[in-house]
Order: sequence, then C-alpha cells, then structure tokens
Amino acid sequence: MERSLPDYLHSKTQGLLAGFRARWGGFLYHCPELRLKIRPRLILIPDVSVFYPDEPKERFSDGPPFSTIEILSVDDRLKDVREKVEICRNCGVPLVWLVDPHSKRMYTCDGNLMEVPALQIPELGLTLTTTEVFG
Repeated sequence: MERSLPDYLHSKTQGLLAGFRARWGGFLYHCPELRLKIRPRLILIPDVSVFYPDEPKERFSDGPPFSTIEILSVDDRLKDVREKVEICRNCGVPLVWLVDPHSKRMYTCDGNLMEVPALQIPELGLTLTTTEVFG
C-alpha cells in the first residue's frame, strides 16, 4: 500500500514520539519506520513501532511489536490508514495508536477509532498526553 510522503508536522511528531524512550525509563524500544514482516508476503512499515521488554534482534521484526503508532499526513486517506491499523490489530499488536498532528488529536484503535486525551500503557503505568506530544 503506497502512502503519501510525510510533511513537516508528521516528521516532527514522529521524532518526538521516538524520543520519549528516555522519559519512559529506557525500557521501551522505539523504532521509526521499521519493517514488520507480518506474513511471508506482507510487510508493514508503521511510523513508530514500540517494543517491550526486548528490542528487536533481527534486520526485520518477524513478531508483532508491543505497540504501533501511525501519524497522519495531510494527504493520507482515512480509509487506507484504517486498513493499516486494522491489519496491525489483527496480527497481534496489543496497542495501536493513531496521531493527527494537524488537528492535535490522538486515537486508540481497538476495532474502532476512539479519540483519547492521552496514549496510555496501563500495565506499565505510562501516559503520554496531547500536550506532551504536540506542545
């Protein structure tokens, strides 16, 4: 599936999200643009993949990450993004998030998109608010 090229806000948000590893104690591994081998002929490239408790050891991750984060660009079609996040959920990614830097909104993707004020990992006691992500 071909996607539009990222714009400045997309790129800035991706960098900020990947930089939260130090804030979260360094035990989450954030990997921007890592290829995930979902099935033999299906490879996804989420904007940010988060691994826990171990970092990926291979060139391509062949198991699902702990979380994926998709960041919307102005030219993205919601239908295509929804399809990508549904594939992630169906392939065993426990936490799938969607971040829209243009409207400064964040969503969890658990069958439906639901707007949330913060991205949370309850079992680890971690929260990332819209203020932290978008400034």
